Amino acid sequence: MFGFFFVTYINLFFCIFKKKKRMKNILLFAILLMIAFSCNTNKVASSKDLSLAQPGDTITISSDKTEYDIIIIEPGFNTWLQTVAKPEGYYTQQYLENKNVMYVSAWNNRALQPQRYNPNLYELQIDYQSNIDYGYDVNYKLYNYFVYFQNRYKQNLLGGRIPPN
Repeated sequence: MFGFFFVTYINLFFCIFKKKKRMKNILLFAILLMIAFSCNTNKVASSKDLSLAQPGDTITISSDKTEYDIIIIEPGFNTWLQTVAKPEGYYTQQYLENKNVMYVSAWNNRALQPQRYNPNLYELQIDYQSNIDYGYDVNYKLYNYFVYFQNRYKQNLLGGRIPPN
């Protein structure tokens, strides 16, 4: 389809080029050509993103002790969690809770500033309250999502060293 438009624009260009108002018409042609290329670029990017999603990329985490759930929809996170992340039990629940409070605060600050931070990365705020016991599993997977997110998208939520795994 793009080839048809390109040939049409070339034919239009040669017809316009013969007239006396060359500069005005060349500028118009250039603008139309840029619009055609920009539309084509968006289509390629969106189809590439869809091809990255794989079965099992949605993780639902719920705690048996509490009524809280966390749903993470991120291509590659489940595989990363099983192969790269530190195993469950490596961190204490207190450590995970402390880190999650800091990460959630930084995340929510960025979600509230879409003009400063990429709104495609920080779409929604996270409702995480430090006075609620979410259980080890929820805290473990939330913490590891923050580690994964920072490494994958080259973000630094806390301003220090990004955890390597």
